[in-house]
Amino acid sequence: MRLVVVTCSIDYKGRLQAHLPSANRLIMVKTDGCVAIHADTRGAYKPLMWMNAPNRIVENEESWVITNPKGEHLYITIEEILSDTSFDLGDDPGLQKDGVEAHLQLLLADNPDVIEEGLSLTRREFPTNIGPVDMLCRDSNGTAVAIEIKRRGGIDGVEQLTRYLDYLNRDPKLRPVRGIFVAQEITPQAKTLAKDREISFVEVDYEELQGMESNVLRLF
Repeated sequence: MRLVVVTCSIDYKGRLQAHLPSANRLIMVKTDGCVAIHADTRGAYKPLMWMNAPNRIVENEESWVITNPKGEHLYITIEEILSDTSFDLGDDPGLQKDGVEAHLQLLLADNPDVIEEGLSLTRREFPTNIGPVDMLCRDSNGTAVAIEIKRRGGIDGVEQLTRYLDYLNRDPKLRPVRGIFVAQEITPQAKTLAKDREISFVEVDYEELQGMESNVLRLF
C-alpha cells in the first residue's frame, strides 16, 4: 500500500471528463494497482476519483499518468509532494459477514432460481486474489455469473462486484463473466451505478426465503 500526500490538480478522461482544481490530496495506490484520490474535507469516506485495477502508472517529477485497458486516463499534475510512504499490510482475512448476510447467502446458494431462473451454483465463496466472490454460478446458457450479496445494497457493493468482474474476465477459462448484485434493499444510487456498469440487480425477501424448502439434499 502506497500513500502519497500531494498538492495537485487532477483531470479524468474516459466515459466523461472531470477536473479537480489544485488542493492537498491523498493518493492511495494499492498493491493490485487500484488508484484512489481522497480529500480530507466534505466528510467523504469515498474517493473523489478512482480507477480500478489493472492500471498502468507512469510517474515523473511533475505528473502522474494513469491508464487502464478501458481507455480511461487520470492526469495528476504534481505541485508538491508532502509525504510518500509505503506499507506492506500483508494478507487480509476479508470481511466477516454478520449473521443475516451469511444466512442470506446460504439460502440463495440453496435456491439460486430466486435470483434468476435457470441459475445453478458452481461454488460459494469463490476464491480470487482480491477476495472471495459470494457466489459463482452458471446461467441457463452456460455463462458464468458472479453474484455479490448484501443486506442493504449500496454503491460500495456495486464497486466491489465491478472489481471482481474486472478480475474474473481476465481468466480465459471463465470469461465472459457477468454480474448480479443481490440485496434485501438496493439504494437508487446503487441501481443507477449498476445499470451504468451493465450489472443486473435483484432485491430479495429474506423472510420469504427463510420459509422456502431447500432444493439441495442434505445428510443432516
